Amino acid sequence: MATLLARPFAGRETTDPMSGFIALRRETLEGARRLTPLGYKIGLELMCKCRVRHVTEVPIHFAERTRGESKLSLKEQFRYLEHLSRLYDFCYPRLSPIAKFLIVLVISFLVSLGAYELLLWRGVGPRAAPILSYPAAILVTAVFHRRYIRTQREFILEQRPWLDFVFVALAEWGVCALTATWLSVRAQQASAMEIFIVCFGMATITRYILRKELLQDVRGLRKEDRLDDI
Repeated sequence: MATLLARPFAGRETTDPMSGFIALRRETLEGARRLTPLGYKIGLELMCKCRVRHVTEVPIHFAERTRGESKLSLKEQFRYLEHLSRLYDFCYPRLSPIAKFLIVLVISFLVSLGAYELLLWRGVGPRAAPILSYPAAILVTAVFHRRYIRTQREFILEQRPWLDFVFVALAEWGVCALTATWLSVRAQQASAMEIFIVCFGMATITRYILRKELLQDVRGLRKEDRLDDI
């Protein structure tokens, strides 16, 4: 799975993009841009940032470990995923934020839907249930937003990114509440699932527009590059 996730940077012919034993020409290294390796996967970083097109592999043999302990802890596995996230930002600066937005959207939808169904099961009406369940989606988004700030803090122009997040969260929650109220009056024949999807969809559109306006979806850029774009 780790190899498949690295395929966009290492190419299909590279069988072990995570090897730590690498060699490359000096001029190839000097052509690299923004080297920010994270963890042990320096080879993958160089293949990506140096725009390497041809990789030659020399097979090596792994034997059973006879002493010591592996460094491949759960923490390192998460660092690898974070490293891949940076590389996706570098190689696909337009597509990467959209993909990440969709991932967070799907997770928040499922969590919020679970809370919505639980509220309906406890007897809460379809008018109030979307309003009470949507904070679950905001909580999921907050978890990912915390990671975004932690990993991209030096690249973020906003001095108070959490203030922007709270503003967006309150706006989308308000839109969700207004949509639920409107549907309860004007669309009384709508099913509970239809009400949830429409409320969640309107709130998501609000989130997307405001995040674009507040530059919360621009990632992987240094401050000077961000300023040039603005």
